Amino acid sequence: MGTMMQVKTDAGSFDAYVATPDSGAGPAIVVIQEIFGVNKVMRDIADGLAAQGYVAVCPDLFWRIEPGVNITDQTPEEWQKAFDLYGKFNVDTGVEDIQATIAAIRPLAANGKVGAVGYCLGGLLAYLTATRTDADAAVSYYGVGMDQKLDEADGLKAPLLMHVAEEDKFVSKEAQGAIAAKMATVPGATVHFYPGLDHAFARVGGEHYDQDGAELANGRTARFFELMLG
Repeated sequence: MGTMMQVKTDAGSFDAYVATPDSGAGPAIVVIQEIFGVNKVMRDIADGLAAQGYVAVCPDLFWRIEPGVNITDQTPEEWQKAFDLYGKFNVDTGVEDIQATIAAIRPLAANGKVGAVGYCLGGLLAYLTATRTDADAAVSYYGVGMDQKLDEADGLKAPLLMHVAEEDKFVSKEAQGAIAAKMATVPGATVHFYPGLDHAFARVGGEHYDQDGAELANGRTARFFELMLG
């Protein structure tokens, strides 16, 4: 069971869920939400990272629109609300809030290192975290809209690991090709493609959850963070 912390910005403060390892200390990881807010899926991911020895923090990135969003992917009404929030969300201020979270959590990191991992909308934000913030490493799961911001890839500041579902209904084959071609030219970027898998294949309980694919991607993520943050 995690706790809550407040992250302060010039525009105000927002909540973040914090999961701490039994040891009480470790490198830190910012868990970047999907379009459903800081829900059980995100909190479980943070708890899982804490079990691996990390201080995991999941910030409420929808706070500027509606604080405390906590919905699921199980009903049409929740999907509608999620897409409405997504449409109102400002990616640029979202990345600023991630930077504020990194700054807030870095003193809690045993070795001063902070990584980031994001899913869906958070996958895009994780990519931008690697290009715009001072994070030490970032992992992107099935990010949406990255192909529209590939001009930022040359400014990559931190090692980046990307997981792309080849049958992602939100990321076209053309977009996937553009991502692959660009990242092949960027030192520090690694992209893994997952044949036959759809968007959110690692979301436990989701429509497209694939246990084998999730375990493969999560294993790669674990090794990446161990190398980059250990």
